[in-house]
Amino acid sequence: MAMLSLAIRARAKPNPLLTWRALHFRNFCSGCLGLSVPPVAGTKFLESFREEFEIGSRVISLETGEMARFANGAVVLGVEGTQVLSTVSAGKGDVIRDFLPLTVDYQEKQFAQGVIPNTFMRREGAPKERELLCGRLIDRPIRPLFPAGFYHEIQVMASVLCSDGKQDPDVLAANATSAALMLSDIPWGGPIGVVRLGRICGQFVVNPTMDELSLSDLNLVYACMRDKTLMIDVQAREITEKDLEAGLRLAHPEAVKYLEPQIRLAAKAGKQKKEYKLSVVSEQIFEKVRNLAEAPIDAIFTDPSYGKFERGEALERITQDVKSALEEKCDEQSLRTLPKVVDNVRKKVVRKRIISEGCRIDGRHLNEVRPIYCKAGRLPLLHGSALFNRGDTQVLCTVTLGSPQDAQRLDSLVGPPTKRFMLHYSFPPFCIDEVGKRTGLNRREVGHGTLAEKALVAVLPPEDDFPYTVRINSEVMGSDGSTSMASVCAGSMALMDAGIPLQEHVAGVSVGLVTDVNPETGEITDYRILTDILGLEDHLGDIDFKIAGTRNGVTAIQLDIKPAGIPLDIICECLEPARKGRLQILDHMEKEISVPRSRDDRNSPRLVTLKFSNDAIRKFIGPLGALKRKIEEETGARISVGDGTITIAAKNQAIMEKVLDKVDFIVGREIEVGGIYKGIVTSIKEYGAFVEFNGGQQGLLHISELSHEPVSRVSDVVSVGQQISLMCIGQDVRGNIKLSRKANLPRPESEEKGVTEGSAPVTKEKANIWASLENVSKVEHLKSTLEELPPNKMEKTETNRSASLQPAVVIRSAAECDEEEKSAGLSKTSKSAPKPKGTVKRGSKLKTVQSSSDKPGSSTLSSMLSESLSRMEAKKEFDSEDDGEANLNDQNKESDVKSPVTPQKLKLGTKVTAKIYQIRARGLVLDLGGGIRGMYRFEPNGEREFTIGDELQVQCSSFTSKGIPVMTLVDEE
Repeated sequence: MAMLSLAIRARAKPNPLLTWRALHFRNFCSGCLGLSVPPVAGTKFLESFREEFEIGSRVISLETGEMARFANGAVVLGVEGTQVLSTVSAGKGDVIRDFLPLTVDYQEKQFAQGVIPNTFMRREGAPKERELLCGRLIDRPIRPLFPAGFYHEIQVMASVLCSDGKQDPDVLAANATSAALMLSDIPWGGPIGVVRLGRICGQFVVNPTMDELSLSDLNLVYACMRDKTLMIDVQAREITEKDLEAGLRLAHPEAVKYLEPQIRLAAKAGKQKKEYKLSVVSEQIFEKVRNLAEAPIDAIFTDPSYGKFERGEALERITQDVKSALEEKCDEQSLRTLPKVVDNVRKKVVRKRIISEGCRIDGRHLNEVRPIYCKAGRLPLLHGSALFNRGDTQVLCTVTLGSPQDAQRLDSLVGPPTKRFMLHYSFPPFCIDEVGKRTGLNRREVGHGTLAEKALVAVLPPEDDFPYTVRINSEVMGSDGSTSMASVCAGSMALMDAGIPLQEHVAGVSVGLVTDVNPETGEITDYRILTDILGLEDHLGDIDFKIAGTRNGVTAIQLDIKPAGIPLDIICECLEPARKGRLQILDHMEKEISVPRSRDDRNSPRLVTLKFSNDAIRKFIGPLGALKRKIEEETGARISVGDGTITIAAKNQAIMEKVLDKVDFIVGREIEVGGIYKGIVTSIKEYGAFVEFNGGQQGLLHISELSHEPVSRVSDVVSVGQQISLMCIGQDVRGNIKLSRKANLPRPESEEKGVTEGSAPVTKEKANIWASLENVSKVEHLKSTLEELPPNKMEKTETNRSASLQPAVVIRSAAECDEEEKSAGLSKTSKSAPKPKGTVKRGSKLKTVQSSSDKPGSSTLSSMLSESLSRMEAKKEFDSEDDGEANLNDQNKESDVKSPVTPQKLKLGTKVTAKIYQIRARGLVLDLGGGIRGMYRFEPNGEREFTIGDELQVQCSSFTSKGIPVMTLVDEE
């Protein structure tokens, strides 16, 4: 009655809220207005189930029911910001097979990290190496738990939905796959738990992040059931067997923590297991075939003289004989399963002999390693090579060195972006005498190559000490068990042969296990551990335990198990036989090559890293990298550019020298007095030539430095655009550079004779390198780098008084000289009348008077400055007089005088004996002694002939406005 009255009142006074709901509009609180669709009868809402638990201080969630509902089993596993979806599906129909067609596909799409793929189609392509390896990591622990005879097609697809880059999704995908199989109707003996373990500073870390893993010396992935081990994968930096065992025993209880949440989730949302048809061989058929084949098979396995292929042919003949016997009896059912049954008979015969007698197929003891033969440097023209034989297993490894630019780029969600060490494993069909087709990436080849790569990367030198990119090609020449471990041994020797400074040799060996199991309880009653197993022992045994390492410890492990788990105690017991076998192999390898070879011949590869400023690097690269590519095409070298560095990798020394010459020409290097440079003549003046060298720098090649012989015209020796080799013989405080061509040329015999027979000793001047003005503040004081210059005329005549304390000459750039020529032209037009020139004897031979060098005397700072200033002013004055014809500050050689003077002693009326230094168009440049230059103007209608080197008696008549002494002849007064 109360409900009725409430309804009547609501109808009498309409409630706005009830009115909106009656019209199927959303509530005002929803933030928007719009119609809401009423639920339809029979609609099934999404129902999700979730389990959360904590492992290694991180919360892990398992969720199902919301996504991929049509899959047989689907689970989303999340840790912090990383989520992985794993789905399981089973094929329909009963197809007759004799193996389990299990396919595991792991995929990392770029949307998981908010990135669009950088491919042309902007979508993901074929599976990458990492995706194949993660697929193998999921496959290996789940495969043994499918029931025997279950040959239905199963597909597992694991996809990363989102990744924060902190956790590696591979372990998460393996646990999600286990949970998905538990939810499905597929018969499976799980669940399993997979955990990653690291070690930082001696402390184990459960489920480390990627940052923690980069600091760890151990990367252990462990998969197990409640009491048995299923899979182990290890990459380490020479961890001892004792520490490794401690890590395995710690990882086991941590992995078991994954089991209960999966069981609880399966109890909530799991499907009932479906009854699939199993292909099981009946006991009657097995006994029938065993009676026919056991005795001849046992005879073959007890004869150690059989080789691999001889043994295989003999076993095949036995199979054909059994087949003929069954055909005579018309036993069609036995014929359909004959290959499988014969293989089971072989397995029982071999395992029985090993357990009861301790005898192996080839007659070896259980802990005996096959005969070893190894040879380093098998292919001498390559960077490095090695051939390794262990029994009938043979592997050839080659090493190729490259530049950092050759490093492999990785587009994975986690981990480093590049990889500078690669090992590519190849298993061609001829190595087992079969016919096959070479295809793309093979899961087995990728897995074996990665295992050998993990084993060797631990002993490589740091990247700062060895910046090369290294690629090893492992070519299997013959296979009879454990070719991956043979690749480790051959790869280690090939690296040594290439001259790579390895810390230690690395060797690997594969250990097998044969167990005797109680058929009723499934417990192991007896077992034998085999060292260095054959291919057939691997096939007929229970485990393939590959262990690689040095004398100091283990660097890589891969454990594959065929039965549904092996106790951890037995696994740990296998470590010691593997260590002893590894030491035996290392002894043979060290006898062949124990230290890295020295690669100092000109055919070995070269790698150089140069440091430049970013502006210089941009200049070297050119627009859009055109200049860099052109150098690579012309020389064949590889050039990579980093932040402030240019790394060059060349095949040999000759190519490296070509590239360095081009780099020096484009970018340049630090100018050193005495350094040899190649440059191109850019312009020619009457007093010399300007040369561009060392990355666009300009230097002056004076006419006096062109040749040991007198030169009347610069264009007679060099031309614009000509490339010449020069030596830097000076540099002033402003960075102006003085170059010499004749310093690079052999001296004439007559000059050498004059030097040796002359009375004056030859003193070699030590040139000073002056710091640039902007770098003065960066150093505490100026540092002079003393380098000897080649003997020339300058060294015979120049004194050491001022050269040891200051730059010999101030040299200007081409732009400055052009400005001076313009100013000289202006000053020339401003004069009222041209001055007449004297008659000069042009074709006369230049002479240089040799005298003993003066001892350096004490000079004050003012005298040095005035002397340098007088030189600069004299140059400018004559540039104005001669229309820029000469650079009078070029003081390559100083002439000796009979009455040396100083700037303080030179006054009006001072008479000195001067020497003609240069003959110009309107006058003479006189050497007054003491490094002082003066000028003498030709008298009108003068007819006197002058020769360079003549001595004149002159008198100081005046000084120019800039302090240049003007001299007159004494006999003219």
